[in-house]
Amino acid sequence: MTGPVLLALMPIVIVIALGTALRHRKFLDGAFWPQAERLGYYVLLPCLFFNSLATADLRAVPVTELALTLVVSTVAVAGLVLLIRPVLNIDGPAFTSVFQGSVRFNNYVGVTLAAGLFGAQGIALAAICNASIVPTVNVLCVLVFARHGRARLNGLGVLKQLVSNPLIMSSLVGILFQVLGIGVHPGIGAALKTLGGASLPLGLLCVGAALDFGTARQWVGPVVASSAMKFLAMPVATAVAALVFGLHGPALTTALMFQALPCASSAYILARQLGGDAPLMAGITATQTVIAVVALPLMLLGLGLVMPV
Repeated sequence: MTGPVLLALMPIVIVIALGTALRHRKFLDGAFWPQAERLGYYVLLPCLFFNSLATADLRAVPVTELALTLVVSTVAVAGLVLLIRPVLNIDGPAFTSVFQGSVRFNNYVGVTLAAGLFGAQGIALAAICNASIVPTVNVLCVLVFARHGRARLNGLGVLKQLVSNPLIMSSLVGILFQVLGIGVHPGIGAALKTLGGASLPLGLLCVGAALDFGTARQWVGPVVASSAMKFLAMPVATAVAALVFGLHGPALTTALMFQALPCASSAYILARQLGGDAPLMAGITATQTVIAVVALPLMLLGLGLVMPV
């Protein structure tokens, strides 16, 4: 499995590197990147999630086992991060960035990697992963921001953040269409597929453009702590949960990959909006994106020695 993972990672790394080069060379106006990220986050990626979930053939996908594995492992690691907060010796806003770096993941990289490995089945598995983890992670992160961020949120504020999240809403509506058997008109489905397909290369370019390693050197401890949670604790927790719930095959491989994905650049936006430490968040995201290139294949290789993937 390591060979196919490396092969699937190669175009992702190349596109991310291209985004970094375009930003540093100032090939495009600096104002382009925030707008492109906004387009992907609010329009293109929701189209991909909705269409994937609404139209996917889930009869051969272990939906329940996959969802339980992902949710349980995510909550377990989130609890572990909360337990170690006293030893991190950082303030509340910085802790929100460590927390996001420990549990939040990059959707663009995950969907592209799953599609590259397993084709249409991979997209369906990725859709289930997103439908399971996106709401879980966003609920956990918003609650942590409400407690530790500078912009303290009340119950109504937390609810507003959740219902206004386009990834959560598109996933829930897609699941609703799937459960109720509501078909998507072929013309509309084709448009959604085209828009969703555009989200992946554009999103990866934005990931590259957003990389900022300068702040990572200033926050070695928090960066190391969040990366250890992301690339060590999270895969181990996922493997244990998979054993408990009987997850195996491509679904297990996809679950392990998603839980070892680097933090998404959208975490930086959330840190700015809700009073987190945005510079630290940028450093964590940049560092984890580079680490993931090595960590993903090594994680699958190591866990493959002790359990079938």
